[in-house]
Amino acid sequence: MTEASVPQEAAIRERRLGSLIVFEGSSGGLAELGARNPPGCCRDNTFNQCGDCSAQRAMGQVSQVRDTALVSHAPLGCAADFPSFNATHRRGMRWRGLAPVPVNAVSSNLTERDLIMGGHDKLRAAIDEAFRRFRPRAIFVSTSCASGIIGDDIEDVASAAEARLGVPVVPVYCEGFKSMVWTSGFDAGYHGIFRKLVKPPKARRGDVINVFNFSNQQTLTPILSDMGVTPRYLVHQATLEELAAMSESAASGHICETLGTYICASLERHYGVPELRCPPPYGIAWTERWIREVGRATGREAEAERALSRWRDATAPEIARLRGELEGKRVFAFGGAAYCHSMLAVAREFGVEIVGMMGFHHDMTFDNPDAELNSIRNIHELTGGIGKMAVCNKQPYQLVKLLQDTRPDLVLSRHGSLPVQAVKLGIPVFFSGDATQLAGFDGLVTAGRRMAQAVRGRNFARNIAAHARFPYTGWWMKEKDVFHFRKKEGWDQEAAA
Repeated sequence: MTEASVPQEAAIRERRLGSLIVFEGSSGGLAELGARNPPGCCRDNTFNQCGDCSAQRAMGQVSQVRDTALVSHAPLGCAADFPSFNATHRRGMRWRGLAPVPVNAVSSNLTERDLIMGGHDKLRAAIDEAFRRFRPRAIFVSTSCASGIIGDDIEDVASAAEARLGVPVVPVYCEGFKSMVWTSGFDAGYHGIFRKLVKPPKARRGDVINVFNFSNQQTLTPILSDMGVTPRYLVHQATLEELAAMSESAASGHICETLGTYICASLERHYGVPELRCPPPYGIAWTERWIREVGRATGREAEAERALSRWRDATAPEIARLRGELEGKRVFAFGGAAYCHSMLAVAREFGVEIVGMMGFHHDMTFDNPDAELNSIRNIHELTGGIGKMAVCNKQPYQLVKLLQDTRPDLVLSRHGSLPVQAVKLGIPVFFSGDATQLAGFDGLVTAGRRMAQAVRGRNFARNIAAHARFPYTGWWMKEKDVFHFRKKEGWDQEAAA
């Protein structure tokens, strides 16, 4: 494969995967809808309380690669997330046993004048400044709505800078206006890495697998080490050598389909690195399938069975104890679509009743069409069906209504900005934080302990609810239709479901 054989940018999810951001129905209805994959399904609301941006997701990935720098070709406001990237990077460095250092990032600081006259000079200056300050071994250039609208030729400026500076300069095309699905940013970041930094394999490493994750928590290392397998965690805190060599691994896996299936499919398609044909390792059933797939891919089936037996026996007493404490509790989950399914796979191991979930988007198909990788199919089969299944692009006003309708005993959340809505209704929340924390047998025990702790502290949420007020009108708090503001024109999802 050559750089020229790969397109400059990844196709957005609406076009590539038929993604949607508004849906109300059941898991069975959503799975059946995906099987038919109707066109033009990414409808929005006529009113949105807030929003999200694919550029933030792209920058959040590439800024974490070691010995590199990020240039945000954008107005200064798009750099508002730099402190968050910095905190994630420092935390990840500590988890990896390295001295924590800040991210290397600058903004080209586009102004109104630049939007009229063009931003090429600003971009050249920002790339040179990033190189002068940080002496990086590679530079990422992320685009923005502003640079996309005025049509700056990022490719030309990046190519000239690469020749001038002698280091890779990697364009990441992640203009926020291009996609209504903010997770298109993950694909944009990985596409830039794959196109410019991944090298053809020199040799295949039969004992190494790629594990694409969010922030480098190495929860899966102990059980994989028992099998004689080395995980290569990507891309947070990875070196350029590790990125270049991901094509040499025996297989690729991930801890979230939303995050990892694009890069996994690219590695399989171009370099023959197979994607593990199973759900990610959450809960006992899915963890066992994932470990067995690793064993098959690395020729260590017997070692996989021995490792599973040891870890199953070691954690069974604590899982049983926690099941006794949590069994029968009514649980609602919200978060990024595929990871939300994984949280429910974990919760199911403790005998809870799943009363509903809200995913922030939904992909009708995946980059690798194998049915074993379809997250809605997998969670529907694992749970026997979820009656209240919603897709909502992170709108607090809709989450409040869903929680009012389902009245759970416990809420599971992946993202930190929304749990307050549940607490204001008097519902305790288990906030999972980094996704990798819940993976594998250790992660299952960790999840059970923290879920039980949240339930035991329910009076804290009730005390807050007694004094909290929502900013919504009485009309909305009494409105029965959660998706009252859904756009009705064109294809009707509810009718199709």
